[in-house]
Amino acid sequence: MIKINRLEEVFTEKGTYNRRIAELLNVSESTVSRWVHNKQQPDVHKLYKIAEHFQIDIRDLLHPTSWK
Repeated sequence: MIKINRLEEVFTEKGTYNRRIAELLNVSESTVSRWVHNKQQPDVHKLYKIAEHFQIDIRDLLHPTSWK
């Protein structure tokens, strides 16, 4: 499976839990879990809200690409 987002790493760095993000975005914990495990991706608006919550650049929530 291709890892698109870095939510697991960011949540660990910031010491937060899926429950907190689920409450923030008004989604279920299982939805956040699917995002964290890259089984599903949040939409851009939700990524923006997560970045805003942590006061980080939205690009820090995604794995960089290395197109050649």
